[in-house]
Amino acid sequence: MQDIYILGIESSCDDTSASVIFNGKKLSNITANQEVHAKYGGVVPELASRAHQQNIVPVVQQAIEQAHIKKEQLSAIAFTRGPGLMGSLLVGTSFAKSLALGLNIPLIDVNHMQAHILAHFIEEEDCEIPPFPFICLTISGGHTQIVKVSNHFDMEILGETMDDAVGEAYDKSAKILGLPYPGGPLVDKYAQLGNPKAFLFTKPKVGDLEFSFSGLKTQFLYFIQKKEKENPNFIEENLNDICASLQYTIVEILIGKLKNAVKQTNIKHIAIAGGVSANSEIRKRLQLAEKHWGWTTYIPKFEYTTDNAAMIAITGYLKYLDKQYADVSVTAKARLKVTE
Repeated sequence: MQDIYILGIESSCDDTSASVIFNGKKLSNITANQEVHAKYGGVVPELASRAHQQNIVPVVQQAIEQAHIKKEQLSAIAFTRGPGLMGSLLVGTSFAKSLALGLNIPLIDVNHMQAHILAHFIEEEDCEIPPFPFICLTISGGHTQIVKVSNHFDMEILGETMDDAVGEAYDKSAKILGLPYPGGPLVDKYAQLGNPKAFLFTKPKVGDLEFSFSGLKTQFLYFIQKKEKENPNFIEENLNDICASLQYTIVEILIGKLKNAVKQTNIKHIAIAGGVSANSEIRKRLQLAEKHWGWTTYIPKFEYTTDNAAMIAITGYLKYLDKQYADVSVTAKARLKVTE
């Protein structure tokens, strides 16, 4: 088998990342985070694209150096085409096109959402690769979906959110509590110290495989406002219990929908992907599901949960084997479904 080196470039939001994959194994995965957004309480698109322009050359250079190869050894360049912030995507797309042209090697466009799922196919010593077909719960700041994966590029959305994504629900709730951005990991941190049954929040009444988080967010806001009127120190005195109760409700919703998906498809191989898959409670509940319901679960390494270029590179590698190359006229797309 020939040696295949794929350089992956990820720039869909506020992380500039580059990775080299060699025959399915990761040699490097470098990410530059943008601290600039924290004081604004969310990602500012204009600032994000400017930071990508500053970061992309050093990040790519570092990824190639850490892989101990020369750029001339690269077989192809894979990049995130979408979905994401248009300005951010354009930086990665333009850079990938230029580099591929300069090296005279194939260019491969990658769907960011597919890449989150296909991160499970990075060959790691202590990680099992899910067999087809499997169900993947994709949970992030922008997406909440249950996807049936029949092969690497044959995916079907079984159910998705009708309004807000689960990551957004975490971050907005954290903001209501006065926690800094990004608040999701902090809610998880405090939740581990609290009582998940301290406060009761209702679950939305939607279809078996659909999600809705806007009602929960509104209910949470009114609950906090009411309690603060009664006791101005309510958040401070009950932070752990508030976070634990909120997290318990969110995870109950996610696990409940997964149970419905297993029931409808009879597929018991379950994977999670996306930024929120780093959440400790979801990981714990999935491991328990193996014992209780006989599922086989696939939980990604923390490194592959957030936006990273290794997932872009592995998707590029799988597309390279299939000779699915992109034309140099390919353009970034801010909106892109996992099935596109």
